[in-house]
Amino acid sequence: MSSTSPRPGHPYHMHDAIYAQPGALRLVTRGQAGVLAAAAASLSEAEHVWVTGVGSSWHVALLGELLLAQVGGLGRRVRALHAFDLTEYRPDPAAVVAITHRGANRYALAALERGRAGGNATVAIMGKSTEPPAAAQHVLRTVEQEASSCHTVSYTAALAMMAALAAAVGHDDETAHQLDAIPDLLATLLGQEAWEDLATRFGGRRRYWVVGGGPNAATAYEAALKLEEAAWTPAIGLSCEQFLHGPWAAVEPDDVVMLVAPPGPSHARCADAARAVVAIGAALVALVAEDDRKIAPLAAETIALPAVAERLSPIVAIVPLQLLTYHLAVKAGANPDTMRAEQPAYARARAAAGA
Repeated sequence: MSSTSPRPGHPYHMHDAIYAQPGALRLVTRGQAGVLAAAAASLSEAEHVWVTGVGSSWHVALLGELLLAQVGGLGRRVRALHAFDLTEYRPDPAAVVAITHRGANRYALAALERGRAGGNATVAIMGKSTEPPAAAQHVLRTVEQEASSCHTVSYTAALAMMAALAAAVGHDDETAHQLDAIPDLLATLLGQEAWEDLATRFGGRRRYWVVGGGPNAATAYEAALKLEEAAWTPAIGLSCEQFLHGPWAAVEPDDVVMLVAPPGPSHARCADAARAVVAIGAALVALVAEDDRKIAPLAAETIALPAVAERLSPIVAIVPLQLLTYHLAVKAGANPDTMRAEQPAYARARAAAGA
């Protein structure tokens, strides 16, 4: 947690970080072309690549696997594995791409050390103003450390850096060009809705579900984590197919289901999830394309996502969920920056967890 002085009310530090994202993403790769090229060259020659992290960084790793496989052309040579599982259960030697916002997660650092000890390429994607891990051959910097414990701009910047790395590995100029357009899309998205009104409408529910498919399964996991960290509310993130394989039976009419469903192969199953939610009577908040005709008519509220390639859509899709989470926290009287560290029981829990 940052040593920056806490704020006693809105706007909290998390609010500033959310709105800083367009500017941060415009600059995220500036001055790092040489490091990007060197890291890409190392990974392109690797026999196998692990992409790893913990928490929000793990969600970046999940998208990183897809990006490096498809955009980077690594195919089956790349796999995402949670840093704890990688260091404790998988001794396989491989190149490592580790995401660690603060550069302090012991399992991400151990994964880098294992990769380097085996003579493999090691890449760290991390925030600025922190000591680079000794085991990282290539260090790609994202943004300055956030004052809020609830990472937002750190997350989208890491996603963007991962996409830039994949584009460099695969020499994919089109993806790089699409990345350049995302900051302006985010700026438009940030002003799209009356977020306080949405929080009033959907606040105080029994449970929040976030569902997405393909690359946006990671968005669902990340949004659920933000709801827990910032708004201190029960939340579950699931892929659309996993949701349809049983968890829907636990949805109640007093719940809210947030469905991330831009155009792509998972859209049809997301539409099935939407119909299930409506049949139960729970509120459906749909993040879909502006011209969506299958899911939008079923939703209590729609948030229009800008047109962007599905594999890059997690960079934009998470932002409205960050904002809705923030205003749900404010409405509930929660400080979204602290992870409840000001409450003695939770301060003790944090210490016990080694967080």
